[in-house]
Parts: sequence; C-alpha cells; structure tokens
Amino acid sequence: MADQLVTLSVLSKGKPFENVPSEIAVPKGAPASEIYQQLAARIGTSVHQVRITKGSDGTVVPNDKEVPILQTGLLDGSKIYVKDLGAQLDWRTVYVVEYFGPLLIHPLMFQFRHYIFSNPTPSSYFPPPSFVQSLSLLLLTLHFLKREVETVYVHRFSNVTMPFSNIFKNCGHYWLLAGVFIAYFTYSPAAPAAGGLNPLLTIPGVILFLYGELANLYTHLVLRSLRKPGTKERQIPRGFGFGWVTCPNYMFESIAWLGLIMVTKSWATAVFTAVGFAQMAAWGKKKERAYRKEFGDKYKKKRFVLMPGLV
Repeated sequence: MADQLVTLSVLSKGKPFENVPSEIAVPKGAPASEIYQQLAARIGTSVHQVRITKGSDGTVVPNDKEVPILQTGLLDGSKIYVKDLGAQLDWRTVYVVEYFGPLLIHPLMFQFRHYIFSNPTPSSYFPPPSFVQSLSLLLLTLHFLKREVETVYVHRFSNVTMPFSNIFKNCGHYWLLAGVFIAYFTYSPAAPAAGGLNPLLTIPGVILFLYGELANLYTHLVLRSLRKPGTKERQIPRGFGFGWVTCPNYMFESIAWLGLIMVTKSWATAVFTAVGFAQMAAWGKKKERAYRKEFGDKYKKKRFVLMPGLV
C-alpha cells in the first residue's frame, strides 16, 4: 500500500524565492529531507540554499534523511515557511581557499624581500634572510600545508555549505592577518627574526610547534572517527587531551602558535594568535553546550573548554 500523503502549506519568509508553490504533498513515511528535495526542485535551486521552519513554533525542519517527517511534528495541513539563504559555498572549498592565502603570501614576501622592504644599510647590499627567518617560513608553510591536507582528507563537516559572503571574512582573516601581517613583521630586515639565533627561544619554540601540530592532528583524527561519512550522528570524543578540555584540538593549535611566537619573536604573530585564541574560546564554549545537550548525563562536563586552568 502506498504511503499516505501529508499536505503542507508553504509560505515565504524573509528574502522570498520566485516560484514558491502554495503547498506540497509528501509521503507520510518519508524523511524530512524529502520536503527540501521537493521544494528545491519546484523552486529551481539547491537544497542547501533553502531553510524551512515550522509555522507552529519557528523551529528549523532538519534536512536529514534519518529523521522521519512525523518526528518533526509536521502533520497534514501544517504550515511551513521557506527562506532563501542566498548563494552558498561548500565548506571544504572555503577552507582550501582561505588556507591557500598564507601558503602563497609567505613564500612570495620572503622571496621578494628586497622589493618590499627598504634597505636598512646605506650601501646597495641587501642582507639575506637570517636562519630564524628561513625557519619561520618553513614552520608557517608546514602549518598551513597541514591544514590544507586535513581539509581535503580528514575533516568531516556537519553542514555542507556556508553563505558565499563568508569567504571574504575568512580570507580576510587568513590572507591579511596570517599572511601579509605576519609575513611583513617576520621577514623584514628590521624584524627581531632577522637578528641572531637565540637557542633559549628557538629550540623550545620548535619543540612546542611540532608537539602542538602532531597532537592537533591526532585529535582531528579522533573527531573524524566519531562521525560516519554522510551523517551528523557522532559519539562522545575520548582520548588524549579530551579528558582535560572540551576542545583539545584548539588547545594544541594554541600551543603550536605559542611555539611560532617564540621562533618568529614577532608581535604580529602574537596578535594573530590572540585573535584566534579568542575565537576558539567562543567556539569551545558553544561546543561544550552542544555536548551537554546532545549527550546528557552520558557526557562528563568539562570546566575548561580550551586551556586547563585558563579558559
């Protein structure tokens, strides 16, 4: 016997689509994602550009193949609102583009130092980069190269897309702040990194960097294992670092950047690290709330989300 149909009244909300049908009918036993598929097809757009909320309480109808329509609370005759989210971009694409900026900018500004910076000496001789400046370039390149590899092969995203406008904000952060800003105050002949090697800073800095990067990679692999491909369902994260803070990946990221501060001896690197630390702290608090809500009593609540004894 064919499934009974659930007829839903469709209304526009916010920025309206053209060609929005006044109602749609979906099989009673179909998943909630069927509503998105039907509406997107009728409107002529991507399902990722559509947001659907219930008329009864304004909550979002999940675009999920695992959630039955009846489980959403929608019944025959229910009203739903459809909103145009605007142009969208794949999360993976945004990450690849934003990390590509520093990978391009640092080698270029390092290579063309003599065109970018004024000569600190009265002679025509332009001093070559110091060992610390070359080391800084190597470590920064390795960091963003690791991020690119993780984006392509490791990360699994709970949301498929983000608003197209986000790419400008994200690229501004990485291309300008992590790219031009750090490079300018690291590769200049007048930069602290242009001076002699200080083993008391450089060697511990490299050790912290390598430890942070490898531990960060480990936590990303743990997080990847918690979610099956193509699903949003996940398990409680456990393992090295997860007993200390909510987001050990952010903790180890911060440790790696602390190492870079010690190597570059640059206030610009410190500023970028502080901005990133503040953003990761906000994300960590949000993640802790999400874990408590999703897992309930099964989840051991954390006092600190990013750094033990601090945040």
